[in-house]
Order: sequence, then C-alpha cells, then structure tokens
Amino acid sequence: MDSPDTGREASSPGETAATPAAQALGDLVVLDIATLFAGPMAATMLGDFGAEVIKIEHPDRGDPVRTHGATKDGIGLWWKMLGRNKKTVDLYLGSDEGREAFKKMVAGADVVIENFRPGTLERWGLGYDVLSEINPRLILARVTGFGQFGPHAHRPGFGTLAEAMSGFASITGEPDGPPTLPPFGLADGIAALTTAYAVMTAVHARSRTGRGQVVDLAITEPILTVLGPQPTVYDQLGVVQQRQGNRSSNNAPRNTYRTADGSWVAVSTSAQSIAERVMRLVGRPELIDEPWFSSGAERARHADELDEAVGGWIAQRDRAEVVKAFEEAQAAVAPIYDVRDVLQDPQFKALDTITTVDDPDLGPMKMQNVLFRLSETPGSIRSTGRARGADTAEVLARFGVGPEEIERLTRREP
Repeated sequence: MDSPDTGREASSPGETAATPAAQALGDLVVLDIATLFAGPMAATMLGDFGAEVIKIEHPDRGDPVRTHGATKDGIGLWWKMLGRNKKTVDLYLGSDEGREAFKKMVAGADVVIENFRPGTLERWGLGYDVLSEINPRLILARVTGFGQFGPHAHRPGFGTLAEAMSGFASITGEPDGPPTLPPFGLADGIAALTTAYAVMTAVHARSRTGRGQVVDLAITEPILTVLGPQPTVYDQLGVVQQRQGNRSSNNAPRNTYRTADGSWVAVSTSAQSIAERVMRLVGRPELIDEPWFSSGAERARHADELDEAVGGWIAQRDRAEVVKAFEEAQAAVAPIYDVRDVLQDPQFKALDTITTVDDPDLGPMKMQNVLFRLSETPGSIRSTGRARGADTAEVLARFGVGPEEIERLTRREP
C-alpha cells in the first residue's frame, strides 16, 4: 500500500486516490480513438496523471484489446491495465450521427489520439482541417506504423514490423542464430512513451501560441532512436553492428551467467572501476594488469577469457551467494527475474512498482503503477479498465448530445 511520500497515490481498497483535477494533467480532456497498442497506452499514461481520458469504441466490436491475451472469467486482463483511468463511450465514427457527436466532443477536448491508416479520418470528414476549425486549440496525435506520408505510409503498421525494420531484430540474438524479436510490444511501448511526450510538448507550445497542432508519430522511429548511434557509426566508419548474444562491443565482462542452483544473473562492467572489482572478486586480479584491460572496447575483444573467469566463479555458487558477494564488492550484478521474482523483490515493494487496485469484476488485482513519482501532483490509478460503453450517456450528455440521439448512436449498425 502506498505511503504518502512515494509521489504516487494508490487506489487500493480503503485508500483515496488523488483527485484528478488536482493532478498534474487534471485540466486536459483526451479523446482516445486508437487501438492496439501505442496510441491507447499513451492515453493511459496521460490519464495516470489526471487527464480525463474518454475511450471511444465501436458500439458492436469494442476495442480489440478487450479480448487480446489472457482472460479470467471471460474478462480480458490486458484491458484492465490498458483501459485504466478511462471513461468508456460507445460511438460509431463511420456514421453521420456518430461524426456529429464526435465533433461536439472535439469542441470541448484538448487532445485526440488516433491510429487509423493515413487518410481514414479525412475520408470520414474528420481531418485536422475540419477538427481545428471546430477547436483551434486541439492537438491531434496520429500514431501509425510509418507516418503520414512516404512510400510505406499506407502499409499496415504494427510494432513487430518496427522491431524488424528499425534494426533492432538484426542485432538481437546469438551470433550464429536468427534475428530475434521481443516477446512483447517493445516498439509499441517505446512509441507510447514518445507519444505522451510529444503530446505534452504540443500542449506546452499551445500555452505560448494559443493553437494546437498535429503530432505525426511513426512507430518505427522511436525504437530506431533508442538503438543508439548505429546510423552515425555506419555513416562515418562503414561498420554494421552484428548480433552478439548478451555480450557488448563496448565492454566486458558483460553477459548472463548460470548459477549453481540453476538460476541466472546479469553482470555489467560499463565502468572501468566496476570491471576491476569483478576480476578481484572472482580471483583473477592479474587480468587487470593486462594492457588491454584498461579499455572497454579492448576488454570486449577478450570476452571469451573474461567470461570464462566470471562464469566459472559464478557457476560454483547459488544465486543468493553471488548477488551478496557482488554487492559487498560494490560490483554490478542483477538476478534474472521472472514475474514471480518481480512481485517479491523488496525494492519494487518499497517503490510500490507493482500496486494493487480494486476491480469491480475481479476484485483486488496487481498491475504496474504509474511510471514515475511527483512530489506535489502525484499520479494515481483511479479505476481499472471499465465495461464497454459504461460512461456513454453521461459523457455524451455533457458534450450536448440529447438522450434520443444517444440511444440511436449506441444502437447504430455499421
């Protein structure tokens, strides 16, 4: 359970979460019309810090994430996390009535997040030229696989394609193995973080100019950026980074090592002083005096010898002993956790990294907490993902849509 000084407010049973209006983004209204996964995740991040996020879903199909992945009692667990802190509204944007209702909502909104293929909003008569006429302060965040223009713009775009085309997969995996994709939405997650940052950059600009603008975010680009200086290295040196497994071309020893009890640990020696401490710890201090040891890149060229020394020492001890010895030597090590370990780690518990939230369908459930701690305006999880259309009548009425129109909208067949 959260303590007052964590900079995050919990919504566990018996606790009161921070009032959205008092939170950092409590004055923002966000219309989330995106699906799977970067756009909706960006909206979740904004909602975690108080933005009123209104999730607009197809009246018949709903958001695909509701049935994506693991379920319990027929209820999608991914939705409970991704849909948290969002009001849910059924609205079919492909109908004339749906578009008119959406325009009324746009008039009172700050941000729209969408991820349709380029041209879809324009085909519906909801391009930024139309929306900005209604609300010149509106920020339209467009999250697609390849951006709004260029030869690939109209291709279907998913995170997997970005992981492939960014160069990530080509450098991931063992040297003699195939390119390796991550077993989770890595590119989508990075794009979501970037989208939230882009939206708030546009909000800040609006505070100076008084006008909104379009955010054009291609999922391929943020992951390419976090891969480091590969394009610069290739441009200047003609070097193409190759797969190295868990090793690094910048330092060694750097790898994962199996312990005597069948667990794994990861060791990093990015700093010279850490590398020296590791070699003293494993009983090979003479390697420190080798001419090549003082350079991380040179150590990487002797990775076989260093891995044999470190791996041999670790293989004779169980995980707890290895971690304790590294900590006492002030060397960098971490156990390789699975999700069970994450939930038991005392540091994660102290930070409330995995928090408990009360869900009306499934009771108390654990999920990742908000991303960071703010000392004055903490974020909070105020609700898990709500039932489809739970807030349709209340939200549409607030934006000036009459009860008869609401009834027709929610029953509209495409």
